[in-house]
Amino acid sequence: MKAILVRQPGGPEQLQLGEYEKPVPKPNELLVKVHATALNRADTLQREGKYPPPKGASPLLGLEIAGVVEESGENCSRFRTGDKVFGLLPGGGYAEFAVIDEAMAMPLPENLSMEQAAAIPEVFLTAYQALFWIGDLQAGERVLVHAGASGVGTAAIQLAKAKQAEVLVTASEKKIQACLDLGASKAINYKEQAFLNEVMQYTKSEGVDLIVDFIAGPYFSNNIDCLGLDGRLVLLASLGGGKVENFDLRKVLSKRLQISGSTLRSRTRDYQVQLTRDLSAFALPLFQSGQLKPVIDSVFSWQDVAEAHRYMEQNGNIGKIVLQVS
Repeated sequence: MKAILVRQPGGPEQLQLGEYEKPVPKPNELLVKVHATALNRADTLQREGKYPPPKGASPLLGLEIAGVVEESGENCSRFRTGDKVFGLLPGGGYAEFAVIDEAMAMPLPENLSMEQAAAIPEVFLTAYQALFWIGDLQAGERVLVHAGASGVGTAAIQLAKAKQAEVLVTASEKKIQACLDLGASKAINYKEQAFLNEVMQYTKSEGVDLIVDFIAGPYFSNNIDCLGLDGRLVLLASLGGGKVENFDLRKVLSKRLQISGSTLRSRTRDYQVQLTRDLSAFALPLFQSGQLKPVIDSVFSWQDVAEAHRYMEQNGNIGKIVLQVS
């Protein structure tokens, strides 16, 4: 089969369309003819040799797919040949064919295209996990989502609103309106405004109940100050660096704060299966009704995968970057 290969660890120029062995589904797996996949930060890190796939996973890039079932393993019963599915993978999505654990596959809503479906799994599962499984977000609470126009950010805004929570975000100026259109009540231009001051002014010094953060080090102290009593901070990445200096831990004690970190790719199969089930039960009806929608910035042919990676690394996208697999 054809697949996107990494010649050697490095920049986008190392990506090329080549030949790779077609996977054979295990008894509990589906073989899917891939119609679309989507880019994630993990793809660029893996391309650079900084984020190896989990043990036993395909070495090919690609953490999510949408496509048509080509073949079912002998223990599979939920899907048949010809069914349209989408879902999360540990790797292997940048290819003509990919295998997915049947328990991780979701039925494609009739009102969504393959490209739209491919833009859902990684960001909505990550956001759902951060908001509800780890962050325990409740109706009526306030959540601050950093990088509000990112893939996970746009998913988190919508999921939190669907839960009837109030959403504040940080974003650059050109992305502010997109966040407001998705349902954010307050959008802060982090390049020109101090988000701590803006949050405390907006909340009348009450702070927020939950923060979902990808920046880490540079934001940590201000995040702690933004949280109200019994607040929760969920760290999903450390894009700004992982070190914090001169921080007074007594703030965590006095405000009874919870600080958690998580990645999704390294979680166990059982964890990911249950997360997929919970997201499906909550979100699939909302995708079908149009209340939730995948946010797509751009669609590239997979023959232009290097260009797509360069575009992602420029940080100009609002929502997901999708690859059409032909």
